[in-house]
Amino acid sequence: MMRKVSIVLAFCAIAAALGFWRVASQNSAPAAQVIVGSKVGDLPFTTLDGKAVSLYHFAGQHGTLLIFVATRCPVSNDYNQRMAELARDYTARGFAVIGVNANRNEPPEEVAQHAAEKGLGFTILKDLDDRVADLFGASVTPEAFLFDTSWTLRYHGRIDDSRNPANITTRDLRAALDAVAEGKPAPVAETKAFGCTIKRLPRS
Repeated sequence: MMRKVSIVLAFCAIAAALGFWRVASQNSAPAAQVIVGSKVGDLPFTTLDGKAVSLYHFAGQHGTLLIFVATRCPVSNDYNQRMAELARDYTARGFAVIGVNANRNEPPEEVAQHAAEKGLGFTILKDLDDRVADLFGASVTPEAFLFDTSWTLRYHGRIDDSRNPANITTRDLRAALDAVAEGKPAPVAETKAFGCTIKRLPRS
């Protein structure tokens, strides 16, 4: 009897593990095809009211910043004020600042309402089929990608080094933006982003 119970438990554990792997594999980011130092082509997005737009439409005088964001991620929400302030500061300095929502479980109407409620005054676009997230290898929210005027990726990674504003010691993204504005390389071109996993479309 005990042997039968052990076999059943072992089977359940294997099944659970396989189920977890399947969910994880659906949400995991593929290897990035756009890396620091490489250029990105024009890419399709959808506005929150359903219109097709392209990446190159959002060319800033000094470059373009894309930040993958979410409505339901507590980490991304902890950065709402910082992202809004960053967008105001650097839009005034000639950058285009764009939020990208690639989560399949967050519809455009929810994204628009969330942006209005949280004071996110910058443009937010939907990556409906995860094409951009997959191309970039984006894995979490928030996660930043900074391009210069030639659409070369100059910085990829976190906004800063602490979810808690009181514990910030390094403002990596601001440092990169300042450098790119002056035509210089980012002091640190790549950091490890942290946050909630992007909820991708299931892959067959």
